[in-house]
Amino acid sequence: MATLRGTVRKNDLEGGFWELHADDGQHYQLQSSDKGLLVDGQKVEVDGAVDKGAMGLGMTGPTFAVKSWRKG
Repeated sequence: MATLRGTVRKNDLEGGFWELHADDGQHYQLQSSDKGLLVDGQKVEVDGAVDKGAMGLGMTGPTFAVKSWRKG
């Protein structure tokens, strides 16, 4: 399991998806159904794992499957 910190951003490409702009400069496409996490501009800390088998329309970075999160 990995922990990442960053800012949640909405990307409107291809109908829209959610990203984490991590503090280390990386971008991850977020995989989560928790609507509380999906707030544009929200600073968060997320726990989970990079899903290397996931396919997405965004192609802006790897998919990060969120297990838990907290405002950060």
